[in-house]
Amino acid sequence: MLHYALVFFVIALFAAVFGFAGIAASAVQIGKILFFVFLVLALASFLLGMLRNR
Repeated sequence: MLHYALVFFVIALFAAVFGFAGIAASAVQIGKILFFVFLVLALASFLLGMLRNR
């Protein structure tokens, strides 16, 4: 999931460089959403792993 977030940020950078502001804004929003979903899932996995080892 983190890979896809980075891919969308790279797409946003290229789109911004070539002047496609609408595509860049959309790619940044998708990248942000995927990054925060990754963070929530990683944190949940970490906490559940700690609780199971007790």
